[in-house]
Amino acid sequence: MSFTIGIAGGSGSGKTTLARLIMEHIGPEHIAFLPHDAYYKDFSHLPLEERARQNFDHPNALETDLLIEHIQALKRGEPVHRPVYDFATYSRKPETVLVEPRPVILVEGILVLAEPRLRALFDLKLYVDTDPDIRFIRRLLRDIRERGRTLDMVVEQYLRTVRPMHLEFVEPSKRYADLIIPEGGLNTVALEVILARIWDKLRKEM
Repeated sequence: MSFTIGIAGGSGSGKTTLARLIMEHIGPEHIAFLPHDAYYKDFSHLPLEERARQNFDHPNALETDLLIEHIQALKRGEPVHRPVYDFATYSRKPETVLVEPRPVILVEGILVLAEPRLRALFDLKLYVDTDPDIRFIRRLLRDIRERGRTLDMVVEQYLRTVRPMHLEFVEPSKRYADLIIPEGGLNTVALEVILARIWDKLRKEM
């Protein structure tokens, strides 16, 4: 039986960094990684300007049912084809990523603890808690460097959807976490605790 971990937290909180460090220390051969933002719905049928206006921070923007199906399939020992999302065009790419069953399933995303059916699949629920100003700066730099956004686009989206959806959905989901981690992957003590728990589970399965 796979040990399933959910990592939530606000945009730019350090969730991806924490997930990457877990994979580096445990070894990718032990982990099936499913980022929730790979499961954004395909908006390619809409004009580009209308795509950009979608609320990507609301649960309805994500195909969570498919993510749940994929987690359940991995738990049964079946491989899945994870979608690939193109953030520059707000659409899914035609190719997929083959994810093989592994002893650990790692799921990461801003809303993974806000969805009750998804939350119920996790054996360990983590919430990365980082100050809003740090999160905004990280998001600003990422979106400009990696996603083709302008400063005005990032600020407009942050005020229109990111901040209000964080307050409505993401921040309240903190209450469901087994462990709240200030500063994410930079918190070496919390990382050591998480790694020890994972290795303990892996040793019992070996």
